[in-house]
Amino acid sequence: MPERNTIKRAKRDLRRGTSKSTAAGEFVREEMHHIREGKHGARSTKQAIAIGLAKARRAGFNPGTPKTGSKRTKAAAKRDAATGRHPHAVSKTRSAAAKKALRREPHAAASKTALSRHAHAAAMQHTAAERSASAKKAARTRTHEHA
Repeated sequence: MPERNTIKRAKRDLRRGTSKSTAAGEFVREEMHHIREGKHGARSTKQAIAIGLAKARRAGFNPGTPKTGSKRTKAAAKRDAATGRHPHAVSKTRSAAAKKALRREPHAAASKTALSRHAHAAAMQHTAAERSASAKKAARTRTHEHA
């Protein structure tokens, strides 16, 4: 279950008119904090982000299904979004097993270096024009909240 503060921040983002995917970013942020404080680990930055987005979907902040990805990933995203619309109690046994598996994973996935490397790799999947447009939009819509 996500922390109350994370849900509050995500709701505030939506009230300010940001997209659902931006609001879902709060859950990814929480996940990175969990990894950094040693609550659990992740095999890669991509996995850490996926965990955060799954949490967002299950909490009702659906950032949409991924445009790329396997059938399995898209099905999981669809299932998590459906859970978010009608939340129910999660199996304690399954939850404990998932936590135990994540505790065995390394914690480097949330390091500044790993996040930077992932952002660079993700950006390189886009054309120069797309990257430029994205940067311009970021500058235009930036709030000076987290500074």
